Amino acid sequence: MLRKIIPDVIRDPQPVHLPAAAGVREAAKLMRDRNVGSVLIVEDGRLEGIFTERDMVHRVVAEGRDPDGTALSEVMTRDPDTVPPDTTALDALRRMQDGGYRHLPVVAAGKVVAVVSRRDFLGGEKARLDDETAMWERIG
Repeated sequence: MLRKIIPDVIRDPQPVHLPAAAGVREAAKLMRDRNVGSVLIVEDGRLEGIFTERDMVHRVVAEGRDPDGTALSEVMTRDPDTVPPDTTALDALRRMQDGGYRHLPVVAAGKVVAVVSRRDFLGGEKARLDDETAMWERIG
């Protein structure tokens, strides 16, 4: 049987979140302190966006932005893809691979309950996805 995202796969069930007005440096420090690769942007209990390590590199550092003067609202990924808690680990991993991202918020009844990261997955899910990808490449 395939593993479910919650609680079987997620290592840290407490998602890290900040408001959109928070600064990039604050997000970076929080990610460092919590050892995570993303911060959810939540306003009035609603998921507005996600800010990741990649966003830091591509939208802040590479663009020469000041991390102290840049709000997350300026550099976050708005309205990120989400999955419900009963999504299988393999389906979540597929979605991340197809979308080209490493973090996927888990939402139940309109509230963020967790974030799943590619590093949360064990070898079994990754191996199965690699097998599927190889099969589709042979067919196509």
